[in-house]
Amino acid sequence: MGQVEASTQREIAADPEDVFDALADYSGTRQKLLPGHFSEYEVREGGDGKGTLVHWKLQATSKRVRDFLLEVDEPTDGQLVEKDRNSSMVTTWVVTPAGQGRANVVVTTTWQGAGGIGGFFERTFAPKGLGRIYDELLANLAKETEKK
Repeated sequence: MGQVEASTQREIAADPEDVFDALADYSGTRQKLLPGHFSEYEVREGGDGKGTLVHWKLQATSKRVRDFLLEVDEPTDGQLVEKDRNSSMVTTWVVTPAGQGRANVVVTTTWQGAGGIGGFFERTFAPKGLGRIYDELLANLAKETEKK
């Protein structure tokens, strides 16, 4: 077993506060940003940043569906942390200024991977697959926030 990490980033031509607010708006904007890999989206508590409890299913491959129940925290300005109650998975979103009216968004997900040959395949392929899913989500975030 070892830690697995998937990370991707995107620069968005929008105010960093607007970008962060869109990500933190679990009861509104966030659901609109999710690609087709996500289903059964439901806000169970809160809905805006820290204190939110949100559920969804993520279909990473045709055979692999994971059920998530995420607690949201905002440990520092511009940072959202989603901790899954059902696994070791933690996703961190960091939004920082990238010049006038621009934001850089970095999303990183870590989890404890399986051991053995299954773990080898997980460490090899899961980060790339999750990265593609997050690339699509970040593209949707850019479309949503750059139109303002």
